[in-house]
Amino acid sequence: GPALLFVKTSQGKEEGRRFYACSACRDRKDCSFFQWEDEKVSETRLAAREEYNRNHQPSFTHRQNVDRYKNFVQLPSSKRRFCQECQQLLLPAEWEKHSDHHFLCDITTAQLRSPSQLLYPLENKKTNAQYLFADRSCQFLLNLLIDLGFRRVLSVGTPRLHEMIQSKASQDEEFSVRSLLLDIDFRYSQFYTEDEFCHYNMFNHHFFGGEAARETCRKFLYEENGERVIMVTDPPFGGLVEALASSFKKLMAMWRETEKEGHDYKEMPMFWIFPYFFESRILDFFPGFSMMDYQVDYDNHALYKHGKTGRKQSPVRIFTNLTPSMIVLPEEEGYRFCTVCQRYVSSGNQHCEICNSCTSKDGRRWKHCVLCKKCVKPSWFHCNNCNCCALQKHSCEKTDVGCFVCGKAGHKRSACPSLS
Repeated sequence: GPALLFVKTSQGKEEGRRFYACSACRDRKDCSFFQWEDEKVSETRLAAREEYNRNHQPSFTHRQNVDRYKNFVQLPSSKRRFCQECQQLLLPAEWEKHSDHHFLCDITTAQLRSPSQLLYPLENKKTNAQYLFADRSCQFLLNLLIDLGFRRVLSVGTPRLHEMIQSKASQDEEFSVRSLLLDIDFRYSQFYTEDEFCHYNMFNHHFFGGEAARETCRKFLYEENGERVIMVTDPPFGGLVEALASSFKKLMAMWRETEKEGHDYKEMPMFWIFPYFFESRILDFFPGFSMMDYQVDYDNHALYKHGKTGRKQSPVRIFTNLTPSMIVLPEEEGYRFCTVCQRYVSSGNQHCEICNSCTSKDGRRWKHCVLCKKCVKPSWFHCNNCNCCALQKHSCEKTDVGCFVCGKAGHKRSACPSLS
C-alpha cells in the first residue's frame, strides 16, 4: 500500500530532508523501498518497481483460497495436509510439488478453527511481530465484550480473538457475537471468507482487496445502525503510534458515517492493547482514552507473561474510550475496585492521597516525590542535579543534551517549536 512520509533530521539543524519509506517495514532488508520527497523517478525505475510488486504477489487470491478451503474440508482426515515451509493447505494434486518439504498430516477440524496455532507466528520485531494472546487474556477479553453488550467485534490485528469468536459461533447456535478480522497476514485468507477477513495494513489504512474489502468493513460497521460494535486492536509494539492513530481515526470515521439518532457513544468504542509506557503518546491522539490495569499476556513472548513479579510482569495494557468503571477486572487475579478513582486497579496499585489517584503503571507500589510533585517508580530517587527522579545509578550528563533539532534544553525533538 501507500508509503509513509518521514523526515531525516541532523543534530542542530532545524530542517530535515523528507523521504518516503515502507509503512509496515522499518528494516530495509524486509522492504528496500526508499525515495526522497523531491526526487524525480525515471520511467525505468517505476517499471522495475511495478515488476517487483507483480512478482511478490501471493500464489492465490482470497477468492481462490476460499474455494480451496471448501475442497480441503471435504477431504477425509487422512488426505488433509499442511505444508509448514510454504504455510499452505495442500490439496492431494499438490502433494508431489511439496514432497521434499516438511508438512503436517491428518489436519483436524479443531486445527482449522485455530489457524493461529497452525501457522508459524511472524516474529520480525521491525515488521509485523506477531505475538498472540494467551488463552487467559483472550477469554477475559471475550467475556468482557459479551458482558458489556457488544455483539460485533472489528478485530484489527487480533487473530486469536477472532478465531475464538469464530470457533464458538460455529459450535454454539446461541452464541451471537460476530467478528471481522483486519490483518496484514494474508495467510489467514486460507481459512476465512471475504466476509470474515480483510487483508489490511493498519499503518496506512490500506485495504489490499480494494473497494470491495472496504465495503465489507463498512457493511460490518453499519449493521444495527452502528450499535453494539467495538474495535479491538493489538498493533506491533514497534509501530509508529502516529501512523496507527491516523488509521484508527479513519476506521472510526467510517463507523461515524452510520450515525443515527440514539447512538450510545459519540465515538466508536475501542480497546487499544499496547504497553503502558506508550500512554502519553496514545493520549496525545486520543485524549479521552484511559489505561486499565489489566495485564495482557502472550503465548509466544518470553517477557509478556502474567503472574511474574516486580519488573518482570507484562507491561501490556488496555487503553479504552469506555467509562473506566464499566471495565470489571477479575478479583481472583488480585484486581480491586477503587471507589475514589471509580475503576478497577491491580493489588499493588495503592491510592495516593496527594495525587488523588491510583498512580502505579507497572503493577508495583509507587511512591510520592514531594519535589517532583508526582508518584514515581519505587526504584527511583530524586536527583538534585537533574531536578527529577531517576534510577540511582543514572548518568547525570544527559541533562546537558538539548533538543536534537535546535540544541536547546527543556524539550524533546517531537515537541520542538522549530518544527512546523
